[in-house]
Amino acid sequence: MSTDAQAAIATTGLTKTYGPVTALAGLTMTVPRGEVFGFLGPNGAGKTTAVKLLLGLARPTSGSATVLGAPAGDTAALRRIGYLPELFRYQAWLTAFEVLALHARLARIPGSQSGPEIERALLTVGLAERAHDRVGTFSKGMQQRLGLGVALLGSPEVVFLDEPTSALDPVGRKDVRDVIRTLRDRGVTVFLNSHLLSEVEQVCDRVAVVHHGTVIASGPLATLLADSGVRVKVEGLDPADLAKLKRFGQPRPDGEWLWVEGVGPDGVPELVAEIVGLGGRVFAVEPRHHSLEERFMELLGGEP
Repeated sequence: MSTDAQAAIATTGLTKTYGPVTALAGLTMTVPRGEVFGFLGPNGAGKTTAVKLLLGLARPTSGSATVLGAPAGDTAALRRIGYLPELFRYQAWLTAFEVLALHARLARIPGSQSGPEIERALLTVGLAERAHDRVGTFSKGMQQRLGLGVALLGSPEVVFLDEPTSALDPVGRKDVRDVIRTLRDRGVTVFLNSHLLSEVEQVCDRVAVVHHGTVIASGPLATLLADSGVRVKVEGLDPADLAKLKRFGQPRPDGEWLWVEGVGPDGVPELVAEIVGLGGRVFAVEPRHHSLEERFMELLGGEP
């Protein structure tokens, strides 16, 4: 079986232009099955364009994409895909159950299966007790839950979520994170398009950073946020001693702390021994971890 067939999503040189404007330029990436995949980038990076191409809502100018082993937009594959757009609105006079029933019919879910499907979706997103309440009485967080419920109809194997937490308060964002984790536990692939890096950092297994329409970094989240150095609370070092520490990394004084960039975990004991040998007194040692925001800005070269 080919890699594309095994992956939930795979693209090669995917490009979309609108006249002189290039919205997506040669996007190449692979999303494994059963993971939460964060698709990150600044506004205008091409994230929403990529989602539209993967769903068959737009045609690529060049390149190719497969979802669940089929060409993007394939009708049979679309029946196994859920989608929550960034902007959506349901009729305020309908109940949550009626909204889901309408979308079950649109998805051509057989009548004998729609009832259990709706109940399962309501239970997953925590709206079972509000099933017969009108949408107009729902908070923004509850409406977002309902949108997720719609995306989950038909037991999809891949779910696309386009900025699912951008308008939510902390409680609403936690609710959405809980749903995403539940989907992953079921083996569902979640493609999370977001610019809220703190949210991505909490739920994603793997990320890709896209900028100016191309992927500039991708891989497991733990790899992208690997240890980048150590900071040591130290006294008694002379400025001239810092040059002797450069074999471990780049030393940078910061008040009573000394940052040493580039030191891996295995190098920390030797670094501390060297500092003590130079006459320094060590009071604390703290590994430094990149946050996703720091790594993101580093990859973008400081661009806003």
